Amino acid sequence: MDYISENHSKHLLICHLIFVCKYRKKLLVHLGEYIKHETQNISNHYGWEIIEQEIDKDHIHILIRYSPKWSVLQIVRLLKQQTTYRAWEHYCDYLSTHFWKERTFWSDGYFSCSIGNVSQEIIKKYIETQGK
Repeated sequence: MDYISENHSKHLLICHLIFVCKYRKKLLVHLGEYIKHETQNISNHYGWEIIEQEIDKDHIHILIRYSPKWSVLQIVRLLKQQTTYRAWEHYCDYLSTHFWKERTFWSDGYFSCSIGNVSQEIIKKYIETQGK
């Protein structure tokens, strides 16, 4: 992948995210393609790039490229909040059979892992050789 040049930075920020449905409910069996589509729309709106995403019955994996003006937490919050809102907007009757107290969709936590273009060993060697 190529680095992106913006105002005063050059960057390549890629993150692997995993969101799990609340109570590990198998909601993505029915809503998975819709959630993927909405995740793509939200990402396009904010200028992020979805490199890859895939669903399982109760969770979604997203590989996303973003600018340093965004934190991973901001990206997670926006994706989870907006997909939840949009899912309830379109599938209220279906979701009401699963959640009777609150309009929820995702569990509270998430997994994130930064992905780079080079390995940790290469960066470590590069840093070690600086100034020599």
